[in-house]
Amino acid sequence: MECIKIFSDSWHSWDKVNLCYSYSKLDFDLQLFAGEKTEEGTAKRKGEAREKGQVAKSTEVNSVFVILAAFFTLKIIGSYIYDELIGYMQLVFTNLVLPDITINSLQEIFFGFGVVFLKTALPMMCVILLISLTINFIQVGFIFSLEPLMPSFSKINPIAGFGRLFSKRSIVELAKSILKIVIIGYFIYRFMIKQTLQIPALVGAELIDSLHLTASLILDLVFQISAVMMVLAAFDYFYQWWEHKQSLMMSKDDIKQEFKQMEGDPQIKGKIKQRQRAMSMQRMMQEVPKADVIVTNPTHFAVALKYDKEMLAPVIVAKGQDLIAQKIKEIAKENSVVIVENKILARALYAAVEINQPVPPELYQAVAEVLAYVYKLKKRFS
Repeated sequence: MECIKIFSDSWHSWDKVNLCYSYSKLDFDLQLFAGEKTEEGTAKRKGEAREKGQVAKSTEVNSVFVILAAFFTLKIIGSYIYDELIGYMQLVFTNLVLPDITINSLQEIFFGFGVVFLKTALPMMCVILLISLTINFIQVGFIFSLEPLMPSFSKINPIAGFGRLFSKRSIVELAKSILKIVIIGYFIYRFMIKQTLQIPALVGAELIDSLHLTASLILDLVFQISAVMMVLAAFDYFYQWWEHKQSLMMSKDDIKQEFKQMEGDPQIKGKIKQRQRAMSMQRMMQEVPKADVIVTNPTHFAVALKYDKEMLAPVIVAKGQDLIAQKIKEIAKENSVVIVENKILARALYAAVEINQPVPPELYQAVAEVLAYVYKLKKRFS
Protein backbone atom coordinates (compact mmCIF):
# COMPACT_ATOMS: atom_id res chain seq x y z
CA MET A 1 0.00 0.00 0.00
CA GLU A 2 1.36 3.40 -0.95
CA CYS A 3 0.13 6.96 -0.31
CA ILE A 4 0.44 9.91 -2.66
CA LYS A 5 0.05 13.48 -1.50
CA ILE A 6 -2.01 15.74 -3.76
CA PHE A 7 -2.62 19.45 -3.22
CA SER A 8 -5.85 20.89 -4.61
CA ASP A 9 -6.57 24.54 -5.23
CA SER A 10 -9.70 25.73 -3.41
CA TRP A 11 -11.26 29.20 -3.16
CA HIS A 12 -9.61 30.18 0.13
CA SER A 13 -6.76 27.80 0.86
CA TRP A 14 -4.69 24.86 -0.23
CA ASP A 15 -6.24 21.63 1.06
CA LYS A 16 -3.95 18.72 1.54
CA VAL A 17 -5.41 15.45 0.34
CA ASN A 18 -3.91 12.05 1.00
CA LEU A 19 -4.75 9.52 -1.67
CA CYS A 20 -3.88 5.93 -0.93
CA TYR A 21 -4.16 3.28 -3.44
CA SER A 22 -2.97 -0.24 -3.92
CA TYR A 23 -1.10 -1.46 -6.93
CA SER A 24 -3.00 -4.69 -6.65
CA LYS A 25 -6.19 -2.88 -7.69
CA LEU A 26 -4.52 -1.81 -10.88
CA ASP A 27 -3.37 -5.27 -11.80
CA PHE A 28 -5.41 -7.07 -14.41
CA ASP A 29 -5.77 -10.79 -14.24
CA LEU A 30 -5.45 -11.81 -17.86
CA GLN A 31 -6.77 -15.29 -17.03
CA LEU A 32 -10.21 -13.72 -16.55
CA PHE A 33 -10.32 -13.03 -20.26
CA ALA A 34 -9.21 -16.55 -21.25
CA GLY A 35 -12.76 -17.88 -20.91
CA GLU A 36 -14.36 -15.02 -22.83
CA LYS A 37 -16.04 -16.25 -26.00
CA THR A 38 -14.36 -14.09 -28.60
CA GLU A 39 -13.64 -16.67 -31.34
CA GLU A 40 -16.01 -17.83 -34.06
CA GLY A 41 -17.25 -21.38 -33.70
CA THR A 42 -15.20 -24.04 -35.43
CA ALA A 43 -16.51 -26.33 -38.13
CA LYS A 44 -16.63 -29.20 -35.63
CA ARG A 45 -18.76 -27.21 -33.20
CA LYS A 46 -21.10 -26.11 -35.99
CA GLY A 47 -21.41 -29.71 -37.18
CA GLU A 48 -22.22 -30.97 -33.67
CA ALA A 49 -24.85 -28.24 -33.23
CA ARG A 50 -26.38 -29.14 -36.58
CA GLU A 51 -26.55 -32.82 -35.63
CA LYS A 52 -28.47 -31.79 -32.50
CA GLY A 53 -30.90 -29.75 -34.60
CA GLN A 54 -29.53 -26.41 -33.41
CA VAL A 55 -29.64 -24.24 -36.52
CA ALA A 56 -30.53 -20.67 -37.40
CA LYS A 57 -34.20 -20.85 -38.29
CA SER A 58 -36.99 -18.31 -38.06
CA THR A 59 -40.51 -19.59 -37.38
CA GLU A 60 -41.84 -16.21 -38.48
CA VAL A 61 -40.68 -16.86 -42.04
CA ASN A 62 -42.48 -20.22 -42.04
CA SER A 63 -45.66 -18.64 -40.65
CA VAL A 64 -45.75 -15.89 -43.27
CA PHE A 65 -45.30 -18.20 -46.24
CA VAL A 66 -47.77 -20.76 -44.87
CA ILE A 67 -50.43 -18.06 -44.38
CA LEU A 68 -49.81 -16.67 -47.86
CA ALA A 69 -49.92 -20.14 -49.41
CA ALA A 70 -53.14 -21.00 -47.57
CA PHE A 71 -54.98 -17.84 -48.61
CA PHE A 72 -53.66 -17.91 -52.18
CA THR A 73 -54.94 -21.46 -52.46
CA LEU A 74 -58.22 -20.41 -50.90
CA LYS A 75 -58.53 -17.57 -53.37
CA ILE A 76 -57.83 -19.87 -56.33
CA ILE A 77 -60.05 -22.80 -55.34
CA GLY A 78 -62.51 -20.87 -53.16
CA SER A 79 -65.35 -21.18 -55.66
CA TYR A 80 -64.71 -24.92 -55.98
CA ILE A 81 -64.84 -25.36 -52.18
CA TYR A 82 -68.02 -23.27 -52.01
CA ASP A 83 -69.74 -25.38 -54.69
CA GLU A 84 -68.72 -28.63 -53.01
CA LEU A 85 -69.98 -27.52 -49.59
CA ILE A 86 -73.25 -26.13 -50.96
CA GLY A 87 -73.92 -29.29 -52.96
CA TYR A 88 -73.25 -31.53 -49.97
CA MET A 89 -75.36 -29.40 -47.62
CA GLN A 90 -78.27 -29.55 -50.06
CA LEU A 91 -77.89 -33.31 -50.25
CA VAL A 92 -77.76 -33.71 -46.48
CA PHE A 93 -80.69 -31.47 -45.68
CA THR A 94 -82.73 -33.13 -48.40
CA ASN A 95 -82.10 -36.58 -46.91
CA LEU A 96 -82.64 -35.48 -43.33
CA VAL A 97 -86.27 -34.45 -43.98
CA LEU A 98 -87.11 -37.95 -45.21
CA PRO A 99 -89.17 -40.00 -42.72
CA ASP A 100 -87.28 -43.23 -43.30
CA ILE A 101 -83.81 -42.33 -41.96
CA THR A 102 -81.83 -45.50 -41.36
CA ILE A 103 -78.36 -46.42 -40.18
CA ASN A 104 -77.31 -46.98 -43.76
CA SER A 105 -78.43 -43.51 -44.78
CA LEU A 106 -76.55 -41.97 -41.84
CA GLN A 107 -73.45 -43.92 -42.80
CA GLU A 108 -73.77 -42.60 -46.34
CA ILE A 109 -74.09 -39.05 -44.98
CA PHE A 110 -70.97 -39.34 -42.82
CA PHE A 111 -69.05 -41.08 -45.58
CA GLY A 112 -70.04 -38.31 -47.97
CA PHE A 113 -68.92 -35.73 -45.39
CA GLY A 114 -65.48 -37.39 -45.27
CA VAL A 115 -65.22 -37.38 -49.04
CA VAL A 116 -66.20 -33.70 -49.24
CA PHE A 117 -63.74 -32.84 -46.48
CA LEU A 118 -60.92 -34.55 -48.33
CA LYS A 119 -61.88 -32.93 -51.62
CA THR A 120 -61.98 -29.44 -50.11
CA ALA A 121 -59.32 -29.53 -47.39
CA LEU A 122 -56.75 -31.92 -48.85
CA PRO A 123 -55.51 -29.57 -51.64
CA MET A 124 -54.94 -26.76 -49.14
CA MET A 125 -53.26 -29.13 -46.67
CA CYS A 126 -50.92 -30.45 -49.38
CA VAL A 127 -49.98 -26.91 -50.45
CA ILE A 128 -49.30 -25.87 -46.83
CA LEU A 129 -47.19 -28.99 -46.23
CA LEU A 130 -45.20 -28.47 -49.43
CA ILE A 131 -44.57 -24.77 -48.71
CA SER A 132 -43.60 -25.49 -45.09
CA LEU A 133 -41.10 -28.19 -46.10
CA THR A 134 -39.68 -26.00 -48.87
CA ILE A 135 -39.14 -22.98 -46.61
CA ASN A 136 -37.54 -25.16 -43.94
CA PHE A 137 -35.23 -26.70 -46.52
CA ILE A 138 -34.26 -23.28 -47.88
CA GLN A 139 -33.44 -22.04 -44.37
CA VAL A 140 -31.50 -24.99 -42.93
CA GLY A 141 -31.19 -27.65 -45.61
CA PHE A 142 -31.87 -31.32 -44.92
CA ILE A 143 -31.57 -32.26 -41.25
CA PHE A 144 -32.73 -35.44 -39.55
CA SER A 145 -32.06 -35.37 -35.83
CA LEU A 146 -33.80 -37.12 -32.93
CA GLU A 147 -31.81 -35.15 -30.36
CA PRO A 148 -34.58 -32.59 -29.62
CA LEU A 149 -37.03 -35.46 -28.98
CA MET A 150 -34.78 -37.30 -26.55
CA PRO A 151 -35.90 -37.08 -22.90
CA SER A 152 -33.74 -34.85 -20.75
CA PHE A 153 -33.95 -33.97 -17.08
CA SER A 154 -33.15 -30.34 -17.83
CA LYS A 155 -36.38 -30.07 -19.82
CA ILE A 156 -38.52 -30.97 -16.80
CA ASN A 157 -36.30 -29.44 -14.15
CA PRO A 158 -38.37 -26.60 -12.59
CA ILE A 159 -35.27 -24.61 -11.68
CA ALA A 160 -33.93 -24.79 -15.24
CA GLY A 161 -37.41 -24.00 -16.57
CA PHE A 162 -37.67 -20.96 -14.31
CA GLY A 163 -34.26 -19.83 -15.58
CA ARG A 164 -35.38 -20.23 -19.20
CA LEU A 165 -38.54 -18.28 -18.40
CA PHE A 166 -36.48 -15.20 -17.53
CA SER A 167 -33.65 -15.83 -19.95
CA LYS A 168 -32.49 -13.41 -22.60
CA ARG A 169 -34.13 -15.45 -25.36
CA SER A 170 -37.51 -15.49 -23.57
CA ILE A 171 -37.41 -11.74 -23.03
CA VAL A 172 -36.55 -11.14 -26.68
CA GLU A 173 -39.35 -13.46 -27.82
CA LEU A 174 -41.81 -11.62 -25.54
CA ALA A 175 -40.70 -8.26 -26.93
CA LYS A 176 -41.08 -9.59 -30.50
CA SER A 177 -44.58 -10.88 -29.77
CA ILE A 178 -45.68 -7.58 -28.25
CA LEU A 179 -44.20 -5.63 -31.17
CA LYS A 180 -45.89 -7.94 -33.66
CA ILE A 181 -49.27 -7.58 -31.93
CA VAL A 182 -48.98 -3.79 -31.83
CA ILE A 183 -47.96 -3.45 -35.48
CA ILE A 184 -50.52 -5.93 -36.82
CA GLY A 185 -53.22 -4.42 -34.60
CA TYR A 186 -52.45 -0.99 -35.98
CA PHE A 187 -52.76 -2.20 -39.60
CA ILE A 188 -56.01 -4.01 -38.82
CA TYR A 189 -57.41 -0.86 -37.21
CA ARG A 190 -56.34 1.27 -40.18
CA PHE A 191 -57.87 -1.24 -42.61
CA MET A 192 -61.16 -1.32 -40.71
CA ILE A 193 -61.33 2.48 -40.70
CA LYS A 194 -60.84 2.57 -44.47
CA GLN A 195 -63.45 -0.16 -45.12
CA THR A 196 -66.09 1.23 -42.75
CA LEU A 197 -68.21 2.56 -45.60
CA GLN A 198 -68.48 -0.91 -47.19
CA ILE A 199 -69.78 -2.66 -44.08
CA PRO A 200 -73.31 -1.15 -44.23
CA ALA A 201 -73.59 -2.49 -47.79
CA LEU A 202 -73.60 -6.01 -46.38
CA VAL A 203 -76.93 -5.44 -44.60
CA GLY A 204 -79.12 -5.27 -47.65
CA ALA A 205 -77.03 -7.47 -49.97
CA GLU A 206 -77.79 -11.00 -51.01
CA LEU A 207 -76.08 -13.85 -49.20
CA ILE A 208 -73.77 -14.70 -52.08
CA ASP A 209 -72.83 -11.07 -52.64
CA SER A 210 -72.18 -10.50 -48.94
CA LEU A 211 -70.03 -13.63 -48.82
CA HIS A 212 -68.02 -12.48 -51.85
CA LEU A 213 -67.54 -9.02 -50.35
CA THR A 214 -66.55 -10.44 -46.94
CA ALA A 215 -64.10 -12.87 -48.53
CA SER A 216 -62.59 -10.08 -50.62
CA LEU A 217 -62.15 -7.86 -47.55
CA ILE A 218 -60.60 -10.70 -45.55
CA LEU A 219 -58.18 -11.58 -48.34
CA ASP A 220 -57.09 -7.96 -48.76
CA LEU A 221 -56.56 -7.67 -45.03
CA VAL A 222 -54.59 -10.92 -44.90
CA PHE A 223 -52.31 -9.89 -47.76
CA GLN A 224 -51.61 -6.51 -46.17
CA ILE A 225 -50.85 -8.12 -42.82
CA SER A 226 -48.68 -10.71 -44.57
CA ALA A 227 -46.65 -7.95 -46.20
CA VAL A 228 -46.03 -6.45 -42.77
CA MET A 229 -45.21 -9.86 -41.31
CA MET A 230 -42.80 -10.47 -44.18
CA VAL A 231 -40.75 -7.47 -43.09
CA LEU A 232 -40.86 -8.60 -39.45
CA ALA A 233 -39.87 -12.12 -40.52
CA ALA A 234 -36.84 -10.79 -42.38
CA PHE A 235 -35.65 -8.98 -39.26
CA ASP A 236 -36.38 -12.08 -37.17
CA TYR A 237 -34.40 -14.31 -39.52
CA PHE A 238 -31.32 -12.10 -39.32
CA TYR A 239 -31.72 -11.94 -35.53
CA GLN A 240 -31.97 -15.74 -35.29
CA TRP A 241 -28.90 -16.06 -37.50
CA TRP A 242 -26.96 -13.61 -35.29
CA GLU A 243 -28.11 -15.30 -32.08
CA HIS A 244 -27.17 -18.74 -33.41
CA LYS A 245 -23.75 -17.44 -34.38
CA GLN A 246 -23.30 -15.95 -30.90
CA SER A 247 -24.32 -19.23 -29.27
CA LEU A 248 -21.54 -21.01 -31.19
CA MET A 249 -18.84 -18.55 -30.14
CA MET A 250 -15.90 -20.15 -28.36
CA SER A 251 -13.12 -19.02 -26.09
CA LYS A 252 -9.47 -19.63 -26.87
CA ASP A 253 -9.42 -22.38 -24.22
CA ASP A 254 -12.40 -24.09 -25.88
CA ILE A 255 -10.58 -24.12 -29.21
CA LYS A 256 -7.45 -25.53 -27.58
CA GLN A 257 -9.43 -28.28 -25.87
CA GLU A 258 -11.20 -29.14 -29.11
CA PHE A 259 -7.90 -29.27 -30.96
CA LYS A 260 -6.54 -31.61 -28.29
CA GLN A 261 -9.56 -33.87 -28.65
CA MET A 262 -9.26 -33.97 -32.42
CA GLU A 263 -5.49 -34.18 -32.78
CA GLY A 264 -4.57 -35.56 -29.40
CA ASP A 265 -2.65 -33.95 -26.56
CA PRO A 266 0.59 -32.45 -27.96
CA GLN A 267 2.54 -33.67 -24.92
CA ILE A 268 1.25 -37.21 -25.34
CA LYS A 269 1.94 -37.09 -29.07
CA GLY A 270 5.44 -35.81 -28.35
CA LYS A 271 6.07 -38.66 -25.91
CA ILE A 272 4.76 -41.19 -28.43
CA LYS A 273 7.04 -39.83 -31.15
CA GLN A 274 9.95 -39.80 -28.74
CA ARG A 275 9.33 -43.43 -27.84
CA GLN A 276 8.96 -44.34 -31.52
CA ARG A 277 12.27 -42.66 -32.28
CA ALA A 278 13.90 -44.51 -29.40
CA MET A 279 12.57 -47.87 -30.62
CA SER A 280 13.65 -47.07 -34.17
CA MET A 281 17.10 -46.08 -32.91
CA GLN A 282 17.37 -49.31 -30.95
CA ARG A 283 16.44 -51.41 -33.98
CA MET A 284 18.94 -49.49 -36.08
CA MET A 285 21.75 -50.05 -33.57
CA GLN A 286 20.95 -53.76 -33.54
CA GLU A 287 21.71 -53.85 -37.26
CA VAL A 288 25.15 -52.23 -36.94
CA PRO A 289 26.98 -55.47 -35.93
CA LYS A 290 25.55 -57.12 -39.06
CA ALA A 291 27.02 -54.44 -41.39
CA ASP A 292 30.01 -55.08 -43.64
CA VAL A 293 31.50 -51.60 -43.34
CA ILE A 294 30.99 -48.23 -41.63
CA VAL A 295 31.73 -45.24 -43.85
CA THR A 296 32.59 -42.17 -41.75
CA ASN A 297 33.23 -38.46 -42.19
CA PRO A 298 35.21 -39.23 -39.81
CA THR A 299 33.54 -37.30 -36.93
CA HIS A 300 30.15 -35.95 -38.06
CA PHE A 301 28.63 -38.75 -40.16
CA ALA A 302 28.57 -42.54 -40.04
CA VAL A 303 26.79 -44.85 -42.49
CA ALA A 304 26.57 -48.64 -42.10
CA LEU A 305 26.49 -50.68 -45.32
CA LYS A 306 25.54 -54.31 -45.80
CA TYR A 307 25.72 -56.42 -48.92
CA ASP A 308 24.76 -60.03 -49.69
CA LYS A 309 24.85 -61.89 -52.96
CA GLU A 310 21.04 -62.03 -52.93
CA MET A 311 20.82 -58.21 -52.89
CA LEU A 312 20.65 -56.19 -56.07
CA ALA A 313 22.68 -53.42 -54.45
CA PRO A 314 24.24 -52.66 -51.04
CA VAL A 315 21.75 -51.50 -48.40
CA ILE A 316 22.16 -48.89 -45.67
CA VAL A 317 21.20 -50.52 -42.37
CA ALA A 318 22.10 -47.57 -40.10
CA LYS A 319 23.17 -43.96 -40.34
CA GLY A 320 23.64 -41.08 -37.96
CA GLN A 321 25.11 -37.69 -37.31
CA ASP A 322 27.27 -36.38 -34.47
CA LEU A 323 26.41 -38.33 -31.29
CA ILE A 324 24.56 -41.05 -33.16
CA ALA A 325 27.51 -41.38 -35.51
CA GLN A 326 29.83 -41.81 -32.52
CA LYS A 327 27.51 -44.46 -31.09
CA ILE A 328 27.49 -46.35 -34.41
CA LYS A 329 31.28 -46.34 -34.51
CA GLU A 330 31.51 -47.56 -30.91
CA ILE A 331 29.21 -50.51 -31.63
CA ALA A 332 31.16 -51.24 -34.81
CA LYS A 333 34.46 -51.35 -32.90
CA GLU A 334 32.94 -53.64 -30.27
CA ASN A 335 31.82 -56.05 -32.99
CA SER A 336 34.92 -55.77 -35.22
CA VAL A 337 33.12 -54.09 -38.09
CA VAL A 338 35.50 -52.37 -40.51
CA ILE A 339 35.40 -48.55 -40.38
CA VAL A 340 36.45 -46.71 -43.53
CA GLU A 341 36.96 -42.93 -43.65
CA ASN A 342 35.56 -41.35 -46.81
CA LYS A 343 34.21 -37.85 -46.27
CA ILE A 344 32.57 -37.34 -49.64
CA LEU A 345 30.93 -40.76 -49.78
CA ALA A 346 29.73 -40.60 -46.18
CA ARG A 347 28.02 -37.25 -46.75
CA ALA A 348 26.52 -38.40 -50.06
CA LEU A 349 25.13 -41.64 -48.58
CA TYR A 350 23.73 -39.86 -45.52
CA ALA A 351 21.94 -37.25 -47.61
CA ALA A 352 20.70 -39.42 -50.49
CA VAL A 353 19.68 -42.75 -48.95
CA GLU A 354 17.28 -43.64 -46.14
CA ILE A 355 17.65 -46.57 -43.77
CA ASN A 356 16.91 -50.01 -45.31
CA GLN A 357 17.09 -48.49 -48.79
CA PRO A 358 19.58 -49.59 -51.49
CA VAL A 359 22.44 -47.42 -52.69
CA PRO A 360 21.53 -45.36 -55.80
CA PRO A 361 23.26 -46.30 -59.10
CA GLU A 362 25.33 -43.11 -59.17
CA LEU A 363 27.14 -44.25 -56.02
CA TYR A 364 27.69 -47.86 -57.10
CA GLN A 365 31.31 -47.40 -58.11
CA ALA A 366 32.35 -45.58 -54.93
CA VAL A 367 30.59 -48.11 -52.71
CA ALA A 368 32.00 -51.00 -54.74
CA GLU A 369 35.53 -49.72 -54.19
CA VAL A 370 34.93 -49.49 -50.43
CA LEU A 371 33.45 -52.99 -50.28
CA ALA A 372 36.29 -54.40 -52.37
CA TYR A 373 38.76 -52.84 -49.93
CA VAL A 374 36.87 -54.33 -46.98
CA TYR A 375 36.71 -57.80 -48.53
CA LYS A 376 40.43 -57.62 -49.27
CA LEU A 377 41.13 -56.75 -45.60
CA LYS A 378 38.96 -59.58 -44.36
CA LYS A 379 40.61 -62.02 -46.73
CA ARG A 380 44.05 -60.90 -45.63
CA PHE A 381 43.31 -61.23 -41.88
CA SER A 382 41.45 -64.48 -42.33
